[in-house]
Amino acid sequence: MLDLDLFLNYQDSIIKGILMTLRMSAGGIAGAMVLGLLLFILSRAGGFWTALLYRGYVTLFRGTPLLVQLFVVFYGGPHIGLEWSAERVGLVGLALYGAAYFAEIFRSGFEAVPKGQIESARDLGLSRSQIFRVVLWPQIMARSLAPMVGQSVILVKESSVLSIITVAELTNVAMTIANQTYSMMEPYLVLALVYWAIAISIARLGAVFESRLTHYQAG
Repeated sequence: MLDLDLFLNYQDSIIKGILMTLRMSAGGIAGAMVLGLLLFILSRAGGFWTALLYRGYVTLFRGTPLLVQLFVVFYGGPHIGLEWSAERVGLVGLALYGAAYFAEIFRSGFEAVPKGQIESARDLGLSRSQIFRVVLWPQIMARSLAPMVGQSVILVKESSVLSIITVAELTNVAMTIANQTYSMMEPYLVLALVYWAIAISIARLGAVFESRLTHYQAG
């Protein structure tokens, strides 16, 4: 049977762990989306060096584990004067890691837009910014929303890795409780349920955005 007293005894720690997980996940996802969009725009700027920079970034961050990236910054940073807290390393690490995936999502969404629409917009005299804002961006979002939701859920689950660099998020709290009480079921059950609830919430929020975007495009 589940030890309900354990939940009561450690409820403050569990709540703090949940809040830290939400904070790190939300900050990491937001940073990854913004940076990913900037990377996508950079990739469309043209030129050999911008294309090389984009491809190098995406290849590096998608080709190495998040944990390794965190270790490099957390343990290697002080050797070059970069003494960040574990929380800052976690936020920046999630954002940089996720940006590579969001950039590719935006790029795929852009390439799915028929080129004839861009040519027609140019013939109508629209500027590059107007073409992007009116023609491209709504369609990119429509095609990218589902993958963005999926990637956001992945980043939430990846936030559990931050426990390894001592960020006091929920996984770290669950491990601490398990070590102190020798109870494995209760803390890890809470851990699984919280991640499941966050994933479901993101999926439903994505469905709301998708519905509104569809309504906007239909209008």
